[in-house]
Amino acid sequence: MADSGAARRQSLHGQWSSRLGFILAVSGSAVGLGNIWRFPYVAGENGGGAFVLVYLLCVFGVGLPIMMSEILMGRRGRRNPVATMRLLGEEEAGHAQWQWVGGMGVCGGFLILSFYSVIAGWAVAYIFEGGSGVFRNADAAVVNGVFASLTTSPLISGAWHTAFMAGTIFVVARGVERGLESAVRVLMPALIGLMLVLLGYSMMAGSFAEGVTFLFEPRFDELTPAAMLEALGQAFFTLSVGMGAIMAYGAYLPEEASITSTAVAVVIADTAIAMLSALVIFPIVFANGLDPASGPGLVFQSLPLAFGQMPGGEIIAVIFFLLLTFAAWTSAISLMEPAVAWFMETLEFGRVQAAVTVGGIIWGLGLLSVLSFGPWSQFRFGNGTIFDNIEYLANNVILPLGGLAIVIFAGWIMARISTADEIDPKCGRAYKLWRVGARFVAPVAVVLVLLNALGLF
Repeated sequence: MADSGAARRQSLHGQWSSRLGFILAVSGSAVGLGNIWRFPYVAGENGGGAFVLVYLLCVFGVGLPIMMSEILMGRRGRRNPVATMRLLGEEEAGHAQWQWVGGMGVCGGFLILSFYSVIAGWAVAYIFEGGSGVFRNADAAVVNGVFASLTTSPLISGAWHTAFMAGTIFVVARGVERGLESAVRVLMPALIGLMLVLLGYSMMAGSFAEGVTFLFEPRFDELTPAAMLEALGQAFFTLSVGMGAIMAYGAYLPEEASITSTAVAVVIADTAIAMLSALVIFPIVFANGLDPASGPGLVFQSLPLAFGQMPGGEIIAVIFFLLLTFAAWTSAISLMEPAVAWFMETLEFGRVQAAVTVGGIIWGLGLLSVLSFGPWSQFRFGNGTIFDNIEYLANNVILPLGGLAIVIFAGWIMARISTADEIDPKCGRAYKLWRVGARFVAPVAVVLVLLNALGLF
């Protein structure tokens, strides 16, 4: 058997203290606005139960093989995504051009965090808005006015964007164990605790049975081909694959940790949070006569309207938006790490200098999104505003291309002995299932997502 790549190389930035630390970190990367903000409204727009069933099949059939591919490549390379793809490209394919796949993922993370932090800043602002009582007995006009005053003011929205980025920079600057791992060890349990508190409230005060029926009773007559592709895309993006974050975290994974069991644990945790968030939101939506298909405004406009009519609604609003902030924070930390690692390894920056530099660039890019909701909202091209175009480019082009390239490299370019060495040297059932998923199922599914996003399918 060939020598293990993980054994030949050691991470330049330390490693997770335990398998649990890695699971919490990658779960934190995966669990974010996609689970709590996006999944409920996408499920609502696509009829609920049948969409959820397809989504679950896609998470385990497509998302899991891609995640395992990223982790195994990260651990084998033990470098930032660009350097890892260059090293593995030289070893497995005889040339370093695969480094551009890692570079594309790092750029995708840059772009995503630039607008992600703006939305996360709104969540931080709503912690204080909810606690102030502004939503108490408010009608739709008042709630929409609060949202508009936040999003259309460059000063206010920019300030919250700045505060969120500052918190993210602080954590990343502290390093792997003292920063990334310490943060997720606090934030992930806190997130789950807040989720369970809200779930209990939803069971008591919401139309819980109606919410459960909507979420889990398949209505296949409402399942369109477009909804199936939407489920596939949601499964792909919610796991944070294709942007280098999982590969960067995989570089810090201890050699003895099982990639299969670790990835399965992460996927289960991510899926559970998405389901719990829907079980929190839909009963409240139905109890207050709101539309579950109200789109992206479900969290920032529809739910505050419901909170304003509930006994103790201010407390519930604060808990909910605190939960949303924690979820966004753990994801933002992972989006910064690949670029920070690249600056440290390539430009020989110290971690603090790299974190501040990367965070500053992302903050500056984020101002474009801030302005696109305010003074530049009428400036439209391509897919809409500047925000719309950045979001489209990152989510619908860069990430699918990155995920496709990663899974093709792991499944078709890397030698069987190399991938088996990381996943299962005995080539047991788990390895065989991964290989089928990585070589056939996941590439076809990602191509369908990409074609659909480009309007070609």
